[in-house]
Amino acid sequence: MTNRIDAQIAFLIEADKLKSVLRGTTLCDSSRRENSGEHSWHIALYAMVLAEHANRPIDINRVIKMLLIHDIVEIDAGDNPIHGDHNPAEMEAIERAAADHIFGLLPADQATQFRALWDEFEAAETDDAIFAKSIDRVQPVVSNLETNGGTWPEYNVTANQLETRVGVKVKRGAPAIWDALKTRIDAWFG
Repeated sequence: MTNRIDAQIAFLIEADKLKSVLRGTTLCDSSRRENSGEHSWHIALYAMVLAEHANRPIDINRVIKMLLIHDIVEIDAGDNPIHGDHNPAEMEAIERAAADHIFGLLPADQATQFRALWDEFEAAETDDAIFAKSIDRVQPVVSNLETNGGTWPEYNVTANQLETRVGVKVKRGAPAIWDALKTRIDAWFG
């Protein structure tokens, strides 16, 4: 039992590093960039609050689990903003290697379970993962809207780019949420 607990604690200590990964998005008060640990917590809260707007039935417990671990690979891979300049295929390979490493710290049964949830989130094919992916995209939009565009000017984000990189994913899992945000987005870009 001690070896199991030691492995679990090693994973949790590694997960603490997520608090040191700075993201491209700022806090809603513009005081600083958020870290990936804060982001994971915040989108889990977003999912709890906004679950009623999922366009298909979801298991909120599974969604929250996905959201809490979805960015853990950033410990090794760093944050790669959706509007940033990076090679998606190269990042996918780096993130998969990070998932192998980080989830591999856990006891085998938990490693398998967590990795399966992470893979499900990444594939975004189940109702739970589609909704989780949409909520992951909503929170930075809200933050940018609350901060007068936030980092959109820094990344030269256009309305079309926002629609194709973010809107499509949000509409897939929670179209009512995108519709509600779209008026504010159009006003900002207008």
